[in-house]
Amino acid sequence: PFAYDMPANAPPASYKPSFVHFVGSIPLPNASTVFRRLGAALPNCLRRLPDGETASRHDFVHWQDRVFLPTPLIMADHLVRLNIKRPALQIGEQQEIRLAPTEYDEAAIASYKEFKALRTQGVIDPNTRFQVSVPTPVNVIAAFVLPEYAAQVEPMYEALLLQALRRIQTEIPAEDLAIQWDAAVEFAMLEGVGGMFTPWFSSVKEGIVERLLRLSTHIQEKVEMGFHLCYGDLNHRHFVEPKDMGYLVDVANALQSGVERSIDWVHMPVPKDRMDDGYFLPLKNLALKEETQVFLGIVQPYDLEGTLKRAEAARKFVQDFGIATECGLGRSTEEDLDSVIEIMAGIAVG
Repeated sequence: PFAYDMPANAPPASYKPSFVHFVGSIPLPNASTVFRRLGAALPNCLRRLPDGETASRHDFVHWQDRVFLPTPLIMADHLVRLNIKRPALQIGEQQEIRLAPTEYDEAAIASYKEFKALRTQGVIDPNTRFQVSVPTPVNVIAAFVLPEYAAQVEPMYEALLLQALRRIQTEIPAEDLAIQWDAAVEFAMLEGVGGMFTPWFSSVKEGIVERLLRLSTHIQEKVEMGFHLCYGDLNHRHFVEPKDMGYLVDVANALQSGVERSIDWVHMPVPKDRMDDGYFLPLKNLALKEETQVFLGIVQPYDLEGTLKRAEAARKFVQDFGIATECGLGRSTEEDLDSVIEIMAGIAVG
């Protein structure tokens, strides 16, 4: 088992979180390696374990480009890396829009088989659930579809995604499953970033919350469900630097008010350089139910001291929270992962 001792010169960790959370992607070669590494390192601190979104899935939604390849006409201009050629249409001519399967179900079901086998062997704690992290359709449409087709294609893609989720929930027992909705582009829209993040729907906040609530109705009650609220991690940079946690808290509260089932956890990011009260102040208005776990992305690799300072700043406004990184780690190195695990294991209480 993995063990870590706090350095003698480390600042005192006055807050001892009971649980840690991994958003989804992990910089390891395959699901089995992810399960073994995290299961051994944090055996009593993980309630949910993702498969690491390894190989082609490591970079968030980028692997979903395959869904739109049957209809190059609708694909966004920046996809020139795929050498896509749009068909030349005559005036008044239309092309049927066809989409390929998302394959989220194939990936999840294959990884669950490994998860179950390793749990039987005692590698994974029997009380740990298998976590499937799924980006919302807004994230995929913004990345791959030309703006003039977004409103038409979004419900088509959503139907395919929900079809995959139905199969996941059929093949994986509810008591073993946790599903996380990843919402990132939504916050670029709320911040008015523009460009490829320009919303194709009016009443931006209401449109975002309505979509998230609609998606939540498709998760079975006995399946755990959570939300990863995010400001992006493209080239380890945010879409925009948030002034504070205002939009994160607003969306979390709106979800709690409108959801028809329980929310088991909400994850929110914390930028590395934000240890000030101003960033965390909106947390005083957070109105989640007692059973909903809050995870704050305060952990940064190679930054134990900063992690502890961010924890202390957050505690002024929310007393009980688990710890996580800001975002997934799929675009990081294995050495970064080692450091993150050391910090988590050093300050968390299992």
